[in-house]
Amino acid sequence: MPDDLTLPLQPGQLLARGVARHLTSHGFACLEEFVPERGKRVDVMGLGPKGELWVVECKSSRADFMSDSKWEGYLDWCDRYFWAVDENFPTDLLPDGTGLIIADAYDAEIIRMSPEDKLAGARRKVIVQKFGRVAALRLNLMRDPDLRRSS
Repeated sequence: MPDDLTLPLQPGQLLARGVARHLTSHGFACLEEFVPERGKRVDVMGLGPKGELWVVECKSSRADFMSDSKWEGYLDWCDRYFWAVDENFPTDLLPDGTGLIIADAYDAEIIRMSPEDKLAGARRKVIVQKFGRVAALRLNLMRDPDLRRSS
C-alpha cells in the first residue's frame, strides 16, 4: 500500500484548511485537530506572532453546530475564540461574544473579531509548549512514517 494514500477531506476539514491559510498569511502558525487537554479537540489552534492563541471551530452545517456541546470548554485554552463557517451558514445561530470567520477550502475572512480574554501566564506556557511539541512530532512523522510503527 502506498504511503501517500489519503482520504478526501471532509467539509469541516476544508474550512479548517482555508482558515489555516488565512491565519498563516497574518503570521500565525496553525495546527489542525489540536488537543489542548484530554477530551477536547479544537479544529484549528493558531499561535500568533506575539504569542497570542486563537481557537477556531469549523462548522460545516446547522446540524454540525447544533451537535457541538463542548465549545465553551475551549474558551479556557485561548485568547480569542472564533467560529468558521461557509457563506451559506445561518450565522444568526452563532453565540454573541464570539468571533466569526467566513471560509472555504482556499481562504477565509474575519467578519467579526472575537473579544480578547487573555490566558494566564502559566496556562499560556503549557499550551505553547504543547503546541511546539505536537508540531515537531507531526513533522517528524511526516518525514519518517516508520516512527509511528516503532512507538
